[in-house]
Amino acid sequence: MESRWAIIFKAFANRNRLKIVNLLGAGQVLNVSQISRELKISVKSTSKHLSILRGLEVLEYVGKHGHVLYAMNPHLPHDIYMVTRLFIH
Repeated sequence: MESRWAIIFKAFANRNRLKIVNLLGAGQVLNVSQISRELKISVKSTSKHLSILRGLEVLEYVGKHGHVLYAMNPHLPHDIYMVTRLFIH
């Protein structure tokens, strides 16, 4: 069984997930298509990255007008908060 820190660092070892954290950490609220366009990767790949970040409670999401909107979780677990502070500009 992997330690929580191993899981966290594996999640943040991916450049696209770091870009998502940086993008949403700037206070934006975006849907998967908008994030996909910004990162210039497929919607399918973007969805996988978002799922991983949601699993770590990095992101919150809400359905609105037929879209799922993603934002940074304002109540991040402390360990995740410490790591994300390193990546958000």
